[in-house]
Amino acid sequence: MLIASRNRIARLQYGPNGFRVLEPGDHVLCAVTNAPIGLDELRYWSVALQEPYATAAISVQSELDAARGA
Repeated sequence: MLIASRNRIARLQYGPNGFRVLEPGDHVLCAVTNAPIGLDELRYWSVALQEPYATAAISVQSELDAARGA
């Protein structure tokens, strides 16, 4: 029996070369903008912070803010 994972937020573990699905879903929410990101479109995340990002620019800014302690 398959569990429908459409319109559900997935819970992921982010690694340096990919991510692992901990709880099934079809998208995650950007840690900064809260915009939905389809798992097939997810390209940017922080391994250290375990957060997904919608764009490269948001990812870089988040990493810079974390480094400054903001």
